[in-house]
Parts: sequence; structure tokens; C-alpha cells
Amino acid sequence: EVGVVRSTRVPTGEETERRPTMPIEPTKHIWMNGELVPWEQATTHVLTHTLHYGTGVFEGIRAYETSDGPGVFRLTEHMQRLHESAHIMMMELPYSVEELVEATKLVVRDSGLSSCYIRPIAYFGYGEMGLNTMPCEVDVAIACWPWRAYLGDDAVTKRVSMKISSWQRHDHNTMPPASKTTGNYVNSSLAKVEALRAGYDEAIMLNPQGLVSECTGENIFVARGGRLVTPPVSAGALEGLTQDTVMALAEDHGFEVIVSDLARSDVYLAEEMFVCGTAAEVSAVNSVDHRKIPCPGPMTTALAEDYAKCVRGELPQHKDWVELVG
Repeated sequence: EVGVVRSTRVPTGEETERRPTMPIEPTKHIWMNGELVPWEQATTHVLTHTLHYGTGVFEGIRAYETSDGPGVFRLTEHMQRLHESAHIMMMELPYSVEELVEATKLVVRDSGLSSCYIRPIAYFGYGEMGLNTMPCEVDVAIACWPWRAYLGDDAVTKRVSMKISSWQRHDHNTMPPASKTTGNYVNSSLAKVEALRAGYDEAIMLNPQGLVSECTGENIFVARGGRLVTPPVSAGALEGLTQDTVMALAEDHGFEVIVSDLARSDVYLAEEMFVCGTAAEVSAVNSVDHRKIPCPGPMTTALAEDYAKCVRGELPQHKDWVELVG
């Protein structure tokens, strides 16, 4: 049904309240500071530094069921980005990339899950208070649990409605958008709740210059003139691993992709549009601020299908992106 435009009717308040939540289903253990801890005992003190000041760094990662058992998609690169986020925050992680990779595999194996969402987090722990983080110890934890697609399992076929948020994306000299920092996501949370309460599925955030940055947890791709455009890091967008994956898949198809600034009107005039992220995967967009967008477009459909194969190790040219748990 390429090019079919669906209704963009805004749900009523009652319908909005019935939107599905994203509950956490406990697994057996969480890895904390080098050891597996029973799920219910994996706790922190109420005076943990990062709880008060939002100075932690984290990643969102997925493991998928493959023909060779559970495989984690681009695991090493996620842990490298965790280290990069910590470096920006002047946080010295007590574990190497390789140690965190092995810890993640251990957590997934221990869970017995064939597929799951994985959340590594590093934070300044209990023992110091105040804005100076230098005396603080760094704690690291990795958890996994079953979790469906962030925007819904049927986001590609159901389509996603968007609004331009009243909340701006961080400026590079206000909060470092290149670091996946816990405190940065206060900004995203405000935009997300605003969108949901208004009856939309997700929000698009503009930077202080009025250019498109990203969504609250996804990178954006807009088709204009038969080519795909995604905003640059300079616009405040996080350098997404899923974004990079989609660009590689687009190259496989011969689709032209450019990294360039997008104005608000570029989004309204999109020939097709999708968002992507580890949690959201690839999700088609059918409207922005009640401006209808043809959905799902042919490029969106092709890339969503290939992404689903890629993360499960079914594309030979990209099979090395899937790291088997063993």
C-alpha cells in the first residue's frame, strides 16, 4: 500500500490515556560492578550522586533471536559509545569495552531469553554529594529484559504521528548532545509527554536555530527529491548506530542519502519519512503537525524489511554486526 495516506485524526483524551505502557518484566539477575546480583537486590542508595544530578551515561542495545542463538546487534560499538559518553562527562569507567561486552553476553545468557532489550548504565555512586564529581566513585550496571518496539510492534504498518515540540533540543554549549547522558533526557521526556498528551505518538525536536535535530529517542530520515536526508550531529542529533545501519542498508539498495540540515518545512513536505533507533527500530511516519505524509513509502518499506533481517544476522554482508552470546 505504498503511498496510501491514513487518517491523522487526533485521539481523544480518553484514548490517549489508554496508550500502551512499557512495563519491565524482571529477569533473574543484573550485572553490577563485576558480579551478577539477584534482580530484586540490584538497588542503589537514595543519596546516589547521579540520582540527584543526572550525571550518568547509558546505552540502549538489543539482542535478537538468530539461527545460531541470541545475538546482540553492534554490541562492541555500543560499548565504545558508552566510553565516549563517559569521556565527554569526565567519567572514568572502571571496565574496558571488552569487559563490558563480555558482561553483556553473560547477562543475556543468564536471562535465558532469545531476544531482549539491554540497558548498560554508568553512574556516580553513593558517598559524595555536591556538584563536583571528581571525588565520586563510578558504578556500572547492565540489565536485560523482554521489551517490544518502543513506538509499537506495528509502527511500520500502523504509522506514527508526530508533532514539532515546543521544547528545544540542547545546544552544544548547554548540554553535550553527543553524550548519551541521563540528565539530557529530561529534555526528551518533557517533549515526549507533551506529544502524548496532545494525542500524538512522538515529538520532533528543533535546535536553538530552528533546524530539525531528532526525535525524543530516534534519528530522523526525510525523503526529498527522491533522496534521503538525515540531520547532522552539528544540529544536535545523537550519532545513532541505527542511523548508521540504515545508511549502510540504503547504500545496498542504491538509495542516495545525505547528511544535511532540515528546516521545519522540509519535514512538512516530505515525500516519505521514518525514524529509527535501537528501541524504535524503523518506524514510518504518517503525519507531522497534521500535515499528511505518504506512508509507508517505498524506501521506508525496503529499509524496514532489511533492518529486521540485518539485526537477526540474515544479511551476509552485515552478519559481523551481530555478536553471538554463545
